[in-house]
Amino acid sequence: MSESTRRLILSLQDALGASITSALDDPKVVEVMLNPDGNLFIERVGQGIAAAGRMASHDAETVIGKVAHALKTEVDQDRPIISGELPIGGHRFEGLLPPAAPAPMFTIRKRASMLIRLDQYVADDILTPEQVDVIRDAIANRLNIVVSGGTGTGKTTLTNAILAELVETTPEHRLVILEDTAEIQCAAENHVILHTTDTVDMGRLLKSTMRLRPDRIIVGEVRDGAALTLLKAWNTGHPGGIATVHSNSAAAALTRLEQLVAEVSSQPMPEVIGEAVDLIVSIERAPGGRQVREILKVEGFRDGRYLTSPVGASKSESMQGRNLHVV
Repeated sequence: MSESTRRLILSLQDALGASITSALDDPKVVEVMLNPDGNLFIERVGQGIAAAGRMASHDAETVIGKVAHALKTEVDQDRPIISGELPIGGHRFEGLLPPAAPAPMFTIRKRASMLIRLDQYVADDILTPEQVDVIRDAIANRLNIVVSGGTGTGKTTLTNAILAELVETTPEHRLVILEDTAEIQCAAENHVILHTTDTVDMGRLLKSTMRLRPDRIIVGEVRDGAALTLLKAWNTGHPGGIATVHSNSAAAALTRLEQLVAEVSSQPMPEVIGEAVDLIVSIERAPGGRQVREILKVEGFRDGRYLTSPVGASKSESMQGRNLHVV
């Protein structure tokens, strides 16, 4: 670490204060949130969100300014939003100044520091043993898995658990991992991690990936028209990948993929989606904690509808005996 970087980190830690700096060192902390009214909240694994004091508006503005400096950019009234990775731990930072927000505010989404294995998900009643069996079978058979969920549901953490299982199952495979921010954890001996930049988007990375000899392609989150490039890659000799998508249910993940494909195509291409996506694992936040409510096996697109079947008994209901249905 250079002396200038060390000084920058110390300066940023001083601006954040002892409470937030300590939270960023806590492996149980998921997110730190400062609201425009100055109230600070911290979310911890298994404990939910709790109040964590206050921060003055001018201190919050100082934090946002220092982050902008670290990212080699500027933030002001004309450019009131700053997004990027903190030099401390690579955590995801989102800061807003007036007029985009009533007062300075920010969130820090911590980069996952703990790898939670699938067996632990069972112990924590997030997954059932039957659901884990479905996921393991999908990995072994090189099915393409989409992990879906809303904001803060733990999509990336679950993806890391699935990826760890994948590495153990096929340690000889070469993995190419694409992300906007560094969140994916991979222990594979032969893996490459690529990140988007201001000038290189996910679509461009995916095109380069085709020349990097991947056995499996992993995408941290599909957010735009790059979805079509990924789906085509999965369909043309690169099966067994994993991606996450923002949606509130397994069925809605298919609709979301259509919307993303439509950004770069005049057609939503449901046939391509139905052929490329094999399994959707839907995780959500429930009153009792995170829960995988449903896993859908996608069996194609025919007669104007996706053919799906729920697989793996969830905690809330048994899927046994349910027939193929359409969405």
